[in-house]
Amino acid sequence: MDEKIKKVILNLQRNNMAGYFVENEKELLQLMAVLVKKGEKVGCGDSITLEETGVFDFIRKGSFTFYDKHQLGLTPEEKRAIYLKNFDADTFLTGTNAITLDGKLFNIDGNGSRVAPMLYGPKQVIVVVGINKLTDTVADAIHRARQIAAPLDAKRLKKDTPCTKLDKCIDCRHEQRICNDFVLITRQFIKDRIKVILVNKAYGF
Repeated sequence: MDEKIKKVILNLQRNNMAGYFVENEKELLQLMAVLVKKGEKVGCGDSITLEETGVFDFIRKGSFTFYDKHQLGLTPEEKRAIYLKNFDADTFLTGTNAITLDGKLFNIDGNGSRVAPMLYGPKQVIVVVGINKLTDTVADAIHRARQIAAPLDAKRLKKDTPCTKLDKCIDCRHEQRICNDFVLITRQFIKDRIKVILVNKAYGF
């Protein structure tokens, strides 16, 4: 695994993305304190990884302006307003469904509110990812996202899609389908705008 991680970080750098490796949550939060400056506007996407690692709590308790989409009681209009604010964030925080050995990020999204700011808008995007998301190829990344992550996420969201019962994706046309946007990030124009932090533990789906 050590050689794989070194390869991923090297390839991220070749793709104009920064790569970091930390052993645990403590080291992760120490790095976050360096990368996210006090007073910054911070947005986020849905991410079990950010919950499990304590990143969300770190931001909520810190001296940041947090566009927190997870506040209770938000109306659809209020959520949309937060989604739009994310484009003007100094930092956008997210996980990823899969990362390949050649330094590419693959994600599936329902309405695009997570992947859109990854592609454009925020000054920096910080992607926190557990080693369970590491895949050899893009084909493996797509398979992992569709057949492992998506059914589990649909269950978490209490969707009534076929995958929640079959435990696999059948490319359905259900009105509650969450697999609508398939995005592969292969490189960045702005060097190190995307920063990927690999944590030596399994997180999320």
